[in-house]
Amino acid sequence: MLDQAIETQRISLNNYQIAVLLPCRNEALTIAQVIKDFKASLPDAKIYVYDNCSTDNTATEAKKAGAIVRYENNPGKGNVVRRMFADIEADIYVLADGDNTYESAAVERLINRLLIEYLDMVVGMRRPHANKTRAYRPGHRGGNLFLTGFVKFLFGAQLKDMLSGYRIFSRRFVKSFPALSSGFEIETEFTIHALELKMPFVEEPTIYGERPPGSSSKLRTFTDGWRILGTALLMFKEVRPLLLFGIICLILALTSVILAIPIIETFVVTGLVPRFPTAILAASLMILAFLSLTCGLILDSVARGRQEVKRLAYLAHPLAKLE
Repeated sequence: MLDQAIETQRISLNNYQIAVLLPCRNEALTIAQVIKDFKASLPDAKIYVYDNCSTDNTATEAKKAGAIVRYENNPGKGNVVRRMFADIEADIYVLADGDNTYESAAVERLINRLLIEYLDMVVGMRRPHANKTRAYRPGHRGGNLFLTGFVKFLFGAQLKDMLSGYRIFSRRFVKSFPALSSGFEIETEFTIHALELKMPFVEEPTIYGERPPGSSSKLRTFTDGWRILGTALLMFKEVRPLLLFGIICLILALTSVILAIPIIETFVVTGLVPRFPTAILAASLMILAFLSLTCGLILDSVARGRQEVKRLAYLAHPLAKLE
């Protein structure tokens, strides 16, 4: 029903400043077509291509196609996104890749949903075309499922495609986003930022296509997968420290009790402590458990203060209203 309402309630986008952001590295084969497709769907939008240390003629092809070309010399998608979000002013931001795998024709539908439902982020949830089942490589698909499930477990989020690079953002999302990551883990940071501040966002199905012959993915399944996993754990510590250190406290306390019970039983019966090193270890673990809980309580207060500051930065920017 909601999809039908969005289809029937088309919003004129002429009164909105829309920026299409395309971080690129060695995408000379595809970037011109991507720009052409977005121009067809959003004729009034400004299209920005940020060349990230390309060794081919990506920048030249982008300029020929009519995009605004800029450069970011620090390698990594996170570094490019950080620069884009800082430099570019707009009401609505469209983030995609320059490899021509995302469904640019769906962008108006995604923006309409952002505006109609007063959202801060719409994620283009990837669905391979029926005739292009090789578009989404099994290694990438499996890694995405695992990492998405891991973040769902840590943060209690309802997600299906956390690592999609096709996203629509409101201005207040972009200008309150800290952008700490340097590589492909930036998508994880997007999701956790929205969850931490309880921003309204949805996933919207879009078609995911194949790269053309000669074009290769920059994503390294295992290397980048470990970095994404590490980012999720680090942000879990930053966002929910009391829960993390509470779990550590519980594990240490239970281990201490398990070690101490036989010693206490022996002491009650005989008045002796036969395994003195074990008793010292049990006592030390209990002390560490209380220290862990104390750290969690202190860091939770710090995290709440940081969350309040982020929330105020988020609220300082108006939401784009329906015209």
